[in-house]
Amino acid sequence: MAEWDAYYQHEDEEAEHDEGEESAVDYKFSGRDSLVFLVDASKEMFEKGEKDDLSPFDMTMQCVRSVYTSKIVSSERDLLALVFYGCAKHRNSVDFKHVYVYHELDCPGAQRVLDVDRLRGGQQGAQAVVDLLGRGVGPAVSLGEALWVCANLFSDVKLRLSHKRVMIFTNQDQPHGGDAHRDRLAHTKARDLKDTGVVVDLMHLQKPGGFDMSLFFCDIITPPEGEEAGQEMGLQLEASGKLEDLQRRVRAKELKKRAQSRMTLSLGDGVGVAVGVYVLVRGAVKPAAVRLARDSNEPVRTKTRLYHTHTGSLLLPSDTKRAQVYGSRKIVLEREETDEVRKFETPGLVLIGFKPLARLKMHQHIRPAHFIYPEEAQVTGSSTVFSALLRRCSDRGLFALCRYTPRRNCPPRFVAMVPQREELDDNKVQLTPPGFHLIFLPFADDVRTLDTPQKTPATPEQVDKMKEIVHKLRFKYRSDAFENPVLQQHYRNLEALALDLLQPDPIEDHTLPKVDMMDKRLGPLVQEFKELVYPPDYNPDSTKSTAAKRKAAEGAAGGEKRPRAEVPEDELRAHVEKGTLGKLTVPVLKEACRSLGVRTTGTKKQELIDALMQHYTH
Repeated sequence: MAEWDAYYQHEDEEAEHDEGEESAVDYKFSGRDSLVFLVDASKEMFEKGEKDDLSPFDMTMQCVRSVYTSKIVSSERDLLALVFYGCAKHRNSVDFKHVYVYHELDCPGAQRVLDVDRLRGGQQGAQAVVDLLGRGVGPAVSLGEALWVCANLFSDVKLRLSHKRVMIFTNQDQPHGGDAHRDRLAHTKARDLKDTGVVVDLMHLQKPGGFDMSLFFCDIITPPEGEEAGQEMGLQLEASGKLEDLQRRVRAKELKKRAQSRMTLSLGDGVGVAVGVYVLVRGAVKPAAVRLARDSNEPVRTKTRLYHTHTGSLLLPSDTKRAQVYGSRKIVLEREETDEVRKFETPGLVLIGFKPLARLKMHQHIRPAHFIYPEEAQVTGSSTVFSALLRRCSDRGLFALCRYTPRRNCPPRFVAMVPQREELDDNKVQLTPPGFHLIFLPFADDVRTLDTPQKTPATPEQVDKMKEIVHKLRFKYRSDAFENPVLQQHYRNLEALALDLLQPDPIEDHTLPKVDMMDKRLGPLVQEFKELVYPPDYNPDSTKSTAAKRKAAEGAAGGEKRPRAEVPEDELRAHVEKGTLGKLTVPVLKEACRSLGVRTTGTKKQELIDALMQHYTH
């Protein structure tokens, strides 16, 4: 029979299954994300400013290429398309003039990246654009027809699409030159797209005299969902004049903000608001290796089947049961019983009370936090109540203490809801969203008392000097400013292999310390600190060589081994009687099994505990 431990999901495994369990995530839509880049190819997009190295068209192609490459790495199943309007030539399914479909809606690949590279920068790229699209035609274009072509791209896809978005890149605030008829057609088509669930975003670029959205595009773009969301987030009114600003805006819009789960925040007395739980930051790791068939190079699918040990017959799910050994008895459970045991309570957040933010300590951060935001579509009025709670907690410096049950098969946890106000940069781009961070609080067993080694304490003069050094080396830390150099090199190698480059682009390792800048900031402080700490005749090189010689001599003489982590047998028996073996570490449990001659089936902590329990109960 399968062991109960193999079936039950432990609490420490929750983070590993958050992303993979589709049944636990209440997505509003299911399917693939799709994105159409609708790029203005009029002559004004190719004009450079006095201080600009890149034209608006070159900046747009840089952003498109960046999205293509990032999608290949992170979301290779998403669909992308590239459409130009305002050009002399045309190519589309309905034969509209001045609309050129360069890439149909499909998964990104290396060939598409190479196609975009041909249109980027320099004389060669400009000539390639002219050969492909012809010269810009200016106000003769109809944006309504371009949006019609985008709608056809979505409808021609046979796959199920979860999120559909059109991004318009232009520096013309009046694409039709004031033609009321074509303006009206474009507004009508934009409303039709919104009714079918297509989000229209504007990535407008700088133009001489400024970009005025109120002239035309304010009725084209899709506002944020919900009245409260629109008030909180606002509209992007500042045009992008730099490549970094444009890339940041595109990065913020290219993905659908999906809730990991949706649940109710119970405030008491039957009052509850609907909230969505989001993961703002997730650790980046290398993608898992994919096994391929040797002859066909196709991905290999693994299937698991259970067979009877004696007869070799195939076992159906109804033929297997699960069991757990308690003491010397094996408790057999039916499938319905195991399903019922795994359920704790209805998923949700239950408000317990409020505490000052000063009571929340830094060392109580035991795992990455979640983020909650109101879901107005689920319960009307949630945004209003949520905003009032957010403002009041932020003004009074309080956090809300809640009981959080993420799923029915997960035990509840105590969390601190820490308020966060919205922050915008100079271009009105949202830096931090408004909402509450869910800080997971530790239980009593999670807090351990460490035996710190006794060392010679530093003198007040040494402490003050080190404080000066630390103060000189302080800087404002931003996690997104430090990329993982191993991951960056890995993806650069893959990109070079896919695009047939001679060598990958070099990377800059931002994790390395800037020694020259540190020496310049510190000045004589380092030497003064050395004089306070070390004796006048101290030589670190001679100390290292002496320590190396001493270590080699001890190794040659068979120096003492590290003492074993042993526990007296009476203390071990007391742990068994109280059921507190879980408080011992794995090395201690291993040593206890070795000294008692207990055979174990593995080296995991639970297996060691079961072996010791079975030894003392027999």
